Amino acid sequence: MDLEERWKMIYLARRNPALAPEDFPQAWREHSALGRECRNVQDKVLGVRQCSRVLDRPGVPQGASAGYDGVNLLALRNRQAAEDIWSDEETLRIMRPDEPRVFSTYVRDFTLTASETVVVDGEETGVCVVLFLRGRAGGLQPVRGQVLGTDSPWAAAVRLVWNSVAGLRPPGYDYDAIVEAWFASVDAVAAAFGEAPVWAQLPTGLAERVDATRSVCMLTHVTHRRP
Repeated sequence: MDLEERWKMIYLARRNPALAPEDFPQAWREHSALGRECRNVQDKVLGVRQCSRVLDRPGVPQGASAGYDGVNLLALRNRQAAEDIWSDEETLRIMRPDEPRVFSTYVRDFTLTASETVVVDGEETGVCVVLFLRGRAGGLQPVRGQVLGTDSPWAAAVRLVWNSVAGLRPPGYDYDAIVEAWFASVDAVAAAFGEAPVWAQLPTGLAERVDATRSVCMLTHVTHRRP
């Protein structure tokens, strides 16, 4: 990891059930636009990647969840920003009242804070397989690039990022690590994983440390980004 840690806030979101799945990305973009009115959001959030679940098409790997609708990757100025934003007056006044229109509950209830380790430093493409991992006893340590192997589906990712969760977890979101595996396309994901379930293809040394029954896999594509 770099000497200066890079911090994120990461959502694992469900939509408001009143929204059709195909309407969720637009509602989410509209909500994000409210952040332009919040000075602290503009200052503390350096980048946004709203990754909506890929809907109803071939290539979704076995084991990918349809129980959530999106993953938001928010790059932060520093660790303190993850705390400050929850008490920011403009955010509470402008953005929070709109959250129930878009999501199943308030954003704070499904957001995790994590520090980033880049495993494979490639292009951040438009398709991302995201793993929310719950560890067994002993916790989880970052995967290293050399353990992926040439035959691993994860080795086909053009960019691979390990995010170590820090601080308090909201109820129901007790994950220890979040993995971003960026692929060139949904077809590239399908080719990499084939017919075997995602959880049977975790990198060497990780599978035995992950509680797959309490972890989540999402196949997503970027539907909004800033910058």
